[in-house]
Amino acid sequence: MTLLDVRGVTMRFGGLTAVNGVDLTVAPGEVVGLIGPNGAGKTTFFNCLTGLYSPTEGEVRYDGAILPPKPHRVTEAGIARTFQNIRLFGGMTVLENVLVGRFCRTREGLFSAIWRSRGFRRAEESAREKALELLEFTGLADQADRMARNLPYGGQRRLEIARALASDPGLLLLDEPTAGMNPQETLETEELILAIRDRGVAVLVIEHDMRFIFNLCDRVAVLVQGAKLVEGPPTAVQADERVVAAYLGEPYEESAAARESSEVPA
Repeated sequence: MTLLDVRGVTMRFGGLTAVNGVDLTVAPGEVVGLIGPNGAGKTTFFNCLTGLYSPTEGEVRYDGAILPPKPHRVTEAGIARTFQNIRLFGGMTVLENVLVGRFCRTREGLFSAIWRSRGFRRAEESAREKALELLEFTGLADQADRMARNLPYGGQRRLEIARALASDPGLLLLDEPTAGMNPQETLETEELILAIRDRGVAVLVIEHDMRFIFNLCDRVAVLVQGAKLVEGPPTAVQADERVVAAYLGEPYEESAAARESSEVPA
């Protein structure tokens, strides 16, 4: 079964092709890594998946249905994400930030909220219970009443994940979740993502920390200049000479030729 099915997604900005004909699938409960040099088009690709951009070509299917290029509809369908640059509501508490993420699953209307009907109060209490459960899950339960801007960096990253999980996604997209973290925080993030996977949520993650990616993921795809260069198990991708050449900034053919010439006996 395929949960996410991306077919031929291309994104052009005028004469610049940022993403070029990318295919990708993610199965339920799978952790897939997306790597590539800076400027490879990884975040642009994420934006195409989540409705921030409408792809120039191609289609994105989730659970068999084509996703509309509207972020709120994508979230309602079951895809949630975090961002490369943290986007929390700094003037709200940790608990309130998670409650915001729960809003898309609340069905009470405006008048129900104004009159604080019985149904509204039940929905409010249910949302609060869910938010507190997610704060416990992400290790932030004792920070519920703290302002989000006052959390340490690693805590803010975990809060973004908790807020994304509040929408009950089947697929979670993480854009550089360990950026700026120390080794201990990175390890804790790896353990958190595996725990999320164990809850039945598939994960697609962008990251520059290769050790983190190769330890974590079931499968890894590599983007270079907007196109998918290679995809496969972490061990195969790690050993692929085209990937090594891409990160060194030299064409595979040239780097291979240089190695061969260095091996010729004098």
